[in-house]
Amino acid sequence: MRICIINGSPNRNGNTAEVLKPFRQRLAELGADLDEIFLKDYDVAPCLGCYACQDVQGEYGCVQKDDAEEIWRRAGQADLLVLATPIYSWYCTAHMKALLDRHYASNKYYGTAEGQLIPKLSVALLTTHGYKADYANEPFETGIKRLCRHCHWDYLGLYSVRDIDGLTDMQTPEAIEGAERFAEELVEKMNVSRETL
Repeated sequence: MRICIINGSPNRNGNTAEVLKPFRQRLAELGADLDEIFLKDYDVAPCLGCYACQDVQGEYGCVQKDDAEEIWRRAGQADLLVLATPIYSWYCTAHMKALLDRHYASNKYYGTAEGQLIPKLSVALLTTHGYKADYANEPFETGIKRLCRHCHWDYLGLYSVRDIDGLTDMQTPEAIEGAERFAEELVEKMNVSRETL
């Protein structure tokens, strides 16, 4: 099982990275092939809204020649995409939002081209945040659920850890065990999905 984890945090060693440690370790123990992307290391400009990509059949077709196409190619090769991000102002980071907006080039609905470049994918979320979980996560999770519905992807769920006292909140036994359990649940859901194909 190939899993692509995209970390949208601007901090390489921040809360999101800390929660990802036990999550990633458990996935590896369960035999997953991991492809990890620390988004800040890549050049992903905001979408220009020019629609040029919508007239390019069978290819990404964006006029901006940065790393967005490569990242979406890697995500599309995975069975499961995990979007990991801190929640800032009730949504993902600017790095993650720019990448999500650039997914537009993968869906050909608004020009002469047709079809999807990533027709099948499962998606899960891992977040860190300051407010209570439901209040903090609801806008971003709703947005991702709608994206999945639009793309005919499977949304598999969310794991989040609240930051009250900083990095130590991400290192509690509850946070670590929760991340490990979430990894196990995702692998189980992916295996069930494969068995029913």
